[in-house]
Amino acid sequence: MTDRATAEFAGGESAFAALTERYRRELHVHCYRMLASFDEAEDAVQETFLRAWRARDSFDGALVRAWLYKIATNVCLDAIRRAGRRLTSMETIREVPWIQAYPDRLLDEIAPSDDEPEAVIVKRETIELAFLAALQVLPPRQRATLIARDVLGWPASQTASALDTSVAAVNSALQRARATLQAHLPAKRTDWSAVEPNEAERALLASFIEAHERGDAALAISIASQDLRITMPPAPYLFEGIAVIEPLLRNAFSDGSEWRLLPTFANRMPTAASYQRMPGESVYRAFKLDVLRIVDGRIAEITTLGPELFPQFGLPATIQG
Repeated sequence: MTDRATAEFAGGESAFAALTERYRRELHVHCYRMLASFDEAEDAVQETFLRAWRARDSFDGALVRAWLYKIATNVCLDAIRRAGRRLTSMETIREVPWIQAYPDRLLDEIAPSDDEPEAVIVKRETIELAFLAALQVLPPRQRATLIARDVLGWPASQTASALDTSVAAVNSALQRARATLQAHLPAKRTDWSAVEPNEAERALLASFIEAHERGDAALAISIASQDLRITMPPAPYLFEGIAVIEPLLRNAFSDGSEWRLLPTFANRMPTAASYQRMPGESVYRAFKLDVLRIVDGRIAEITTLGPELFPQFGLPATIQG
């Protein structure tokens, strides 16, 4: 950073905002990876900017982006420590009850810059729910190390500086983190598709929506894998296999309520936003998000989340009947 920019950085709130606000969305994504919660990431970013403002006089003129990432990482480490969360293993996403979805419409707000292209910041395989859940098994500093090295592409020296540790410690932590992460990722991770959902995925999402609006259990089953898995965090429910899920689905479709679904995308994954209209009501009310993981042209996993983040997805609270 130039001497002039350094002087501007210390020149007041408007100058501070001009040099830092451009990084808000990518810092939010960084904190989201660390915490797996959209809301908690929002709090972490607010704390990051507060700490940065308080420390502005000590800013040494290094890259603003790197400086903010260091602060954000330490904010997240503090948040994890306060929450006392520690997963030693993970079989399914239900074991991460605090996990939330991230709207693609907000991921799309991240603009490429000279510091970092958008493609590196939001690679699909590093924003999907399965990856985020697996990250939560890692001890916090290993998690921060892996994100810095393998997601952001930082060199070991920069990572060591951000974490106030040595290059040797970074390399050791990264080796352990990679082994642990791989053991908790679903099969065929390398087969996950490109950033933009392809036509087959969009067609599958359309069929999923049609099946649920029509109450057509046969159609819903025909587009799913035989080993379909459904989780519903923060509830501890787990349903696995068509033999278990099909009768539950048929029963749900016959409860007298009506459904309208809107297509959207979360975590670079096809997602359906569901609205329920109970008998006697005139409107459909926001009910849930179903985030679909697709493998080999079929729905392999559904993560069902509540409607709390509908506003962040740009979705209405109700739909007229």
